Amino acid sequence: MAHYPLPEYVRTDASLEAVARLLRAYHDATAGFLPPLDAQWYQPPREPAEVVCHGDLAPYNTVYRDGVPVALIGFDTAHPGPRVWDLAYAAYRFVPLTGPDNRDFPLPVAQQARRLRLFADAYALDHATRKALPHTAAERLEHLVGHMHERAAAGVSAFARHIADGHDALYRADRAYIARHEEAFVAALLR
Repeated sequence: MAHYPLPEYVRTDASLEAVARLLRAYHDATAGFLPPLDAQWYQPPREPAEVVCHGDLAPYNTVYRDGVPVALIGFDTAHPGPRVWDLAYAAYRFVPLTGPDNRDFPLPVAQQARRLRLFADAYALDHATRKALPHTAAERLEHLVGHMHERAAAGVSAFARHIADGHDALYRADRAYIARHEEAFVAALLR
């Protein structure tokens, strides 16, 4: 698994494309799954429930062998939802779609747009979903911040720590960054 600061092998185009193909295979394997009516999920199902979303696909939930992603782990946040909901967070983490204040793996907008296109191509993403992907990434981060605050208010100390450490502010800044550059990202995706 890869943790921050990210090792160089996570930052390669080949690794980005491989994780997109892994996510596509996982999504395709879950398409059509009908959970029991009383199924309990960490996150509530989102409509349209096309697949079982991983919910937290990031380098720290990916197993690498010789620098290549070979498996996904950490399914505790899995839930039914649309492919784009999962893709948006994975793109945020792997492309990554982060602003200049996020020092995890800074890239200029043009490089992010190019890598976002590679990610979408490797996933074999359809035209309509490509158009929605950047906006959904921003929406996904807003949802994450809301979730962090809900869990912290419910007394979950890990989430309170994340907020105290400024993670929510960083996610909000990244959300605003994605929204600011949405047009460039969509243009790259639709070329």
